[in-house]
Amino acid sequence: MGVAYYGNYMRWFEAGRNEWFRSSGTVYRELEARGVFLPVIEAHCNYRKPAFYDDVLTVQTAFQFSGPARLRFDYVILRGEEPLADGHTVHVCVDGDRKVLKPPDFLRDILRSFTNGC
Repeated sequence: MGVAYYGNYMRWFEAGRNEWFRSSGTVYRELEARGVFLPVIEAHCNYRKPAFYDDVLTVQTAFQFSGPARLRFDYVILRGEEPLADGHTVHVCVDGDRKVLKPPDFLRDILRSFTNGC
């Protein structure tokens, strides 16, 4: 059929999220090195149209705070200007012992730089 496997959309969401962080001047690995982890606690995808093998895709990624320790990333996967899927992931901020914590100041600064100070 040539249709991309549906599970790949979550991988593409992750790639979009990683590039979002990279564009802020940091990489996720640096968060972990500082003892901050962002496990996914919710994931959702609306499949609108199929992606095919060898399609060139773009993942648009946006961020919003979703509670004191929760972060939400929204995604749109595009082929050219055609939306193929949209969805979101919700993450909780935890330390190395998996204890929930509010995002530390350095992380809040990164996140705010992309949300117009929200």
